[in-house]
Amino acid sequence: MTETPHRPEQLQALDYLRRAGSEAPVASIRKRAAATFAEIEELLAGLDQSVARKRPAAGKWSVQEVVDHLVESHRPAVDDVARLIAGEDVAEAVPASLQSADPLGWDWPERRADLAAVHRDLLAHLDGADDTTPQQAKTPVVMVVKCATDDGGVEVVEWVEHFGWKASALLIRVHTLEHTGQVRRVLEAMG
Repeated sequence: MTETPHRPEQLQALDYLRRAGSEAPVASIRKRAAATFAEIEELLAGLDQSVARKRPAAGKWSVQEVVDHLVESHRPAVDDVARLIAGEDVAEAVPASLQSADPLGWDWPERRADLAAVHRDLLAHLDGADDTTPQQAKTPVVMVVKCATDDGGVEVVEWVEHFGWKASALLIRVHTLEHTGQVRRVLEAMG
């Protein structure tokens, strides 16, 4: 993993997290997170289990696998936000690409409900904080950014950054946005 961000895409991501996260009013972060969570929950609500479990192609995640990933990665990330708000540092980063042992073994309505519960938990933690809540406590986050290469291709770059509670909450929203797009692409691929 690259330890020092130096590529333009990395610096843009860090600048965004500073401006829209660490320096932003908590009310703004909460409002944007709530809108993003409502968007994905509405998108998922109309899907039955057979559609949610269908993979668009070999080696590609189904909608249920995407939701499983969001639940499994956001649950500990939301716990980390709560610890950060309480002033506790977090030692371990949530692993990238985290999934449960059997993503397709879950009942689909139950997994959707799990995701909604994680969303409610984050929003409740944000409701319990305000702009005077200190941000000194930090958590490591595995950052994953697609960067342009000199030959016109794309390279995925990973590195670890440390963030306070506001940027960490914003990262959960951004991660949800990315996977909302993935869900839409899966559904489009299946017609």
